[in-house]
Amino acid sequence: MAKIMFINLPKKEKKIIISILFIIILLITGRTQLKEYLPPELQNLASFPSPTHLANVKDTSNQNVLKENLVKVTKIVDGDTIQLENGMKLRYIGIDTPESVDPRKTVECFAKEANKRNTELVLGKIVRLEKDVSETDRYGRLLRYVYVEDTMINEQLVREGYAVSSSYPPDIKHQVQLKAAELGARENKRGLWTSCEIE
Repeated sequence: MAKIMFINLPKKEKKIIISILFIIILLITGRTQLKEYLPPELQNLASFPSPTHLANVKDTSNQNVLKENLVKVTKIVDGDTIQLENGMKLRYIGIDTPESVDPRKTVECFAKEANKRNTELVLGKIVRLEKDVSETDRYGRLLRYVYVEDTMINEQLVREGYAVSSSYPPDIKHQVQLKAAELGARENKRGLWTSCEIE
């Protein structure tokens, strides 16, 4: 039945159908040399990459996204806040360090140590940023998890006892991980857990 319908089609429509079939074959097989048999006006439509090339394009796209999340740290504000080379301040998600820069408060126990450790970990380095749900906090600071290579700095500060785990929904993607790091620091009396009185 389909064969009879095809035979009865006008010549122009037959030509289009055959051309579309050729394009499908080119996409599946990657045999781009076949496109010379298409009408000139349709040859450009056949200039699609092979499936292998499509995979490579996808990989490149992922690499570009990753590169966009890489940025240099130019200043340490305090133990849980940094400044990036674009001038924006960034607040680490899910943690809290003793206060050292709030003019309304005295410098809290272990604040200087947390500031110093944060400096050692990220100042002058290229870091990778991971977003959770929120873009910024109420002060306009970026909210991110920060990585140096494969190490999450948020977690490292908690694990070493320079920060406590602090949940701020909806940004709780890694909160279980951060809470476990805090438990380990507390049980092993690291950092502020042995130096400060914490409720």
